[in-house]
Amino acid sequence: MDKLKEPTQKQNAKYFPRRLARECVFKGLYALEISRESKDKTFKDVLERYSFDSVTKSFANSLFKETLSKKDVLEKTISRFLENWELSRVALLDNLILQMAVCELLFFDDVPPKVSISEAIEMAKKYSTDDSSGFVNGILDSVYKEMIQKKS
Repeated sequence: MDKLKEPTQKQNAKYFPRRLARECVFKGLYALEISRESKDKTFKDVLERYSFDSVTKSFANSLFKETLSKKDVLEKTISRFLENWELSRVALLDNLILQMAVCELLFFDDVPPKVSISEAIEMAKKYSTDDSSGFVNGILDSVYKEMIQKKS
């Protein structure tokens, strides 16, 4: 029996365009953290590695810019749910994944919250440590529950 092949980036772009857009944004945020380039140049360089349609490119641009512009709010939100922990001690990759996902939860009404959470968990599995997916899930679940309570 043949093993299922992992989809190529081109196939993923067709079937999971926002997943690739999130990965692009994540890589842009990480590059910005470790480089001395401007945010516009950094993201332009990362974005050029992808072939997005206009809708997906717009989503990636919006998520990148919104995550950066709301960084203080996002970090305060994340910090509220860290038990006996400081944000400065959270691994950079986990922090960036959390910032993106919390940004989607709070400011992107067109993205279902469960999708944002699921995508962040998958990114943590792919790019961070073995424990990161559970950590990311716990924080995002708490943020989501608070959102639900505030709406009712």
